[in-house]
Amino acid sequence: MKLSPTLKAEILAHAKADDPREMCGLIHVVKGRRRYFPCRNIAATPDEHFVLDPEDYASAEDLGEVVAVVHSHPTTQPQPSPADQIGCNNSGVPWFIVNPKTEAWGYCEPADFELPYVGREFVFGMVDCYSLVRDWYKREWGLELADFNRRDGFWERGENLYVENYKSQGFRQIALDELQHGDAILMQLGADLPNHAAIYLGEQQILHHVQKRLSSRDVYGGYYVKSTAMVLRHESR
Repeated sequence: MKLSPTLKAEILAHAKADDPREMCGLIHVVKGRRRYFPCRNIAATPDEHFVLDPEDYASAEDLGEVVAVVHSHPTTQPQPSPADQIGCNNSGVPWFIVNPKTEAWGYCEPADFELPYVGREFVFGMVDCYSLVRDWYKREWGLELADFNRRDGFWERGENLYVENYKSQGFRQIALDELQHGDAILMQLGADLPNHAAIYLGEQQILHHVQKRLSSRDVYGGYYVKSTAMVLRHESR
């Protein structure tokens, strides 16, 4: 897909107006023409990534079919990041990226793409602890877990997403002393409700993705054991 000079000018103006925040928007087809629909970035850290307001998406869809997503990289080159490629794959439409300072453009299309388990950059709701858990179960055990809609700080709003949904995904609670390879560990990291999930790899190792850090394999001990709220095992095991 190529953008007309008019669309590029509208998008660039939006990106410059929102700088240093990441801007976001949609391209939709209205009466046979591509139009730009600016959206709100509702991310908790808009200078680091974007979360497109779902109400804006619905409004754009009401007017015409959405055919592309647009956002800016105010401080980095406009090449798609791994998180961008994952988001593009999930959206099913192309993504355009622009740097408001250099006015350089980047682009990606939905494609087969798999992030490695270790070294992922954290983007809440897209590349986070739960997405790592989902990927592990799918690749290692062939299990498809639902991708629940979640926003940063859901636990602070009293949303008990993990506890309310683990049974529907085929998990049951087990005792900590029964912990085995492939079990899921729910933790409360500075929270009153479970807000973090990890996979137990055996030999006191866990695979997880802590907010504001890269995903990693870590020793399951000390703080992580004290923060453990529940241990879950899938019914298929």
